[in-house]
Amino acid sequence: MSKVTGFFTTLALVIGMSPVWAETTGQITVTGEGSVFAVPDMALISMGASAEADTAKRAMDQTSAITSAILNKLTDTGVAERDIQTSDLNLMPLWSNRTSSENRPKIEGYQASNRVTVRVRDLDALGGILDAVLSDGANQLGGLQFLVSDPEPLLNEARVKAVADARARAELFAAAAGVQLGPLLSLNEGGAQMPRPEMMGMARMADAEVPVARGETELRASVTLVYQIQSH
Repeated sequence: MSKVTGFFTTLALVIGMSPVWAETTGQITVTGEGSVFAVPDMALISMGASAEADTAKRAMDQTSAITSAILNKLTDTGVAERDIQTSDLNLMPLWSNRTSSENRPKIEGYQASNRVTVRVRDLDALGGILDAVLSDGANQLGGLQFLVSDPEPLLNEARVKAVADARARAELFAAAAGVQLGPLLSLNEGGAQMPRPEMMGMARMADAEVPVARGETELRASVTLVYQIQSH
């Protein structure tokens, strides 16, 4: 076989073995949301005690006494020990606007604080519990949050709705653009959202038998879907 014939034979083999590249297609990215409403069956309360005194020990002792009174009152109202937790014990100096002889800020006292977080499973008793602990010295209220004790089934329902919402959006956009949806390339959850704590002022909470309306709580989920655009 001549050199020329061998060259064209080799060239033909190389061309025949080369891959055939498919035309690159576009993508559609959509985000969907889903929400579910439910009547809460549990509440989470954040409260605390704070005291100021001329010495650190006195401030801490006063705060500890108030905290102990809160814990005892919670137990008396039927709250289980497993549903009560203390945290964020804090002590800080109180600085005077006046300066010392060395021209430095002067400490005129100390402030101590402690936080108590409580899960209330009997919502009918919530108003009485709040009234009891406020009457016994709790002087800080961080917030009140209504929860569902078993949220996962509801969150799953919200996730299903979020996927359906995203799929409907993708079909709408594809129809508007005159293209056809191809296979689903990716699905990413944007996160599930639980109810946020409701901040409640001390003036509102100081009323006897604090009126509390639980209403409904919303659980939300979001997803992002990426579809390939089907080539014709």
